[in-house]
Amino acid sequence: MVFRDLSFSTDFAHIINGIKVYSRETQDILNPTNEEILASVPIATQDQLNDAVGAASLAFPTWGALAVEERQNLVTQLGDLIKDNCDAFVELVIKEVGKSRALAAVEVGSCVEWFHGVATQSLPPETILDTPQRTVTVKYVPYGVCATITPWNFPLSLLIWKLAPALVTGNCVVVKPSPYAPLSAIKFVELAQRILPPGVLSVLSGDENLGPWIVEHPNIARISLTGSIPVGQSVMRSAAASLKSLTLELGGNDAAVILKDVDPKQIAPMLFWGTFFNSGQICAALKRIYIHEDIYDAVRDELVAYTKTIRIGDCLDPEVGMGPVQNKEQYRRLRSLIEECHAQGYKFACGGNFFPPERKGYFLPVSIVDNPPEDSRIVQEEQFGPVVPLLKWRNEEDVIRQMNYGDYGLAASVWSKDVKHAEEIAERLEAGTVWINESQQFHWNQPFGGFKHSGIGVEHSKHGLVAWTNIKSITANRMGA
Repeated sequence: MVFRDLSFSTDFAHIINGIKVYSRETQDILNPTNEEILASVPIATQDQLNDAVGAASLAFPTWGALAVEERQNLVTQLGDLIKDNCDAFVELVIKEVGKSRALAAVEVGSCVEWFHGVATQSLPPETILDTPQRTVTVKYVPYGVCATITPWNFPLSLLIWKLAPALVTGNCVVVKPSPYAPLSAIKFVELAQRILPPGVLSVLSGDENLGPWIVEHPNIARISLTGSIPVGQSVMRSAAASLKSLTLELGGNDAAVILKDVDPKQIAPMLFWGTFFNSGQICAALKRIYIHEDIYDAVRDELVAYTKTIRIGDCLDPEVGMGPVQNKEQYRRLRSLIEECHAQGYKFACGGNFFPPERKGYFLPVSIVDNPPEDSRIVQEEQFGPVVPLLKWRNEEDVIRQMNYGDYGLAASVWSKDVKHAEEIAERLEAGTVWINESQQFHWNQPFGGFKHSGIGVEHSKHGLVAWTNIKSITANRMGA
């Protein structure tokens, strides 16, 4: 159902116990395309966080006791809400993130798929021992009051990745969206009040204080966070005091290896979008592309040729393929990376320049760095934007070692016509997800998580569902007392 009484462009408020709540202080949200004020949102106080947690605590006994079939039905209805209001969410995501209309539609559509898919899952009790003497039953019990902390690059879908399993398993959730892009999350939670009981789902927008308050709150039992490695480390340190359950999906410096049997022209579009999907602002984007020396020039040239077909600009224009970087802080960091490449004398196959300063918005051209040193900053750091290094390789053992080097281990990809050989390489890569001849493919029933510093725990599938529960074993002796 489309709700005509709900504005997607004005009146952004916290949602606490099912009602809109405002704050004395507000902050402006900028449109990254033109740097103009898009909306103002309230800055939550610590008392408002306490109110949201208190409302969730009161709602939990009833919500957690509902039959799972009832919760599944309500979660399915949340997906229907997004589907019915798809156009409004797409417009909002375009404006607050700066992503293309096609990509915004993919993000919003995936939220519908996630809600509907996860709503088919459940964790029924399991009898793991049944003898004449005793039975042992395993039950999956919700934590109670949980929180989500999500980033600005996919403000709606990364939230729904967490919300769908949290709600199906019987938890109540306090949502903290990114201060750079909170608008679609706020409006979704507002809309969700038409479906969910008061207190089950709240949202608070805030400044740099809100995250630490959530992590330190004694009555929040679990946090699921998507963010950078430094933020994840900080959350883990602070959460240790109350021994919170955590799922941390953190950064990646995701490597791709291109074997010499590929067709350069055929894979160029896939490499481009695997790298520059969402202007490169995705944790699992290709961030280091290792190309066999025999086809290096051919792959590089085809990738550059495809790059020239993509328009960069205002994503409200349906002909535009790529938009700006989402915020000024990230824009400045990316400029610094590009400027350092110039200072070090690295070559650019394309890009490497900047738009005139009079152009509004955080726009950067696609920049491809041509075979920089392995120990360079552009190779060793996660770029998280429209810049990528291409690197030559000759020896397979060496390139596998280079791909596995460092603290990251989120995703990787292998590209070859010989799928069996690609699978052998994939087995040796230290990453939570390895794609073969594709990338950026996610599914609600496929586990997603990182190795090493790229995260703790997984999202999606039964494994991700279990993460939202305590596991209880009940042993019954049939002999009586």
